[in-house]
Amino acid sequence: MRSGSQIDIDMTPPVHEAEAMVCVLEAKHGAWAAEVADFFSTFHSLKGDAGRSWAWAGVAELARRRAEARQTEQ
Repeated sequence: MRSGSQIDIDMTPPVHEAEAMVCVLEAKHGAWAAEVADFFSTFHSLKGDAGRSWAWAGVAELARRRAEARQTEQ
């Protein structure tokens, strides 16, 4: 049973925010951007924050898609 003070918040970032997060990670960490996002996803999961873990997992997936798209362009 949940207490009344617990609030469910959807932590899934809008697409434009996830893209901005990926751009920052790519600028700071280059090819490691997806792995850095995975680190944050795992960190939040271990701390019990499923919403933030889910959001970072989405950022990691987007980073991988962008890296794959760059590879296919070459």
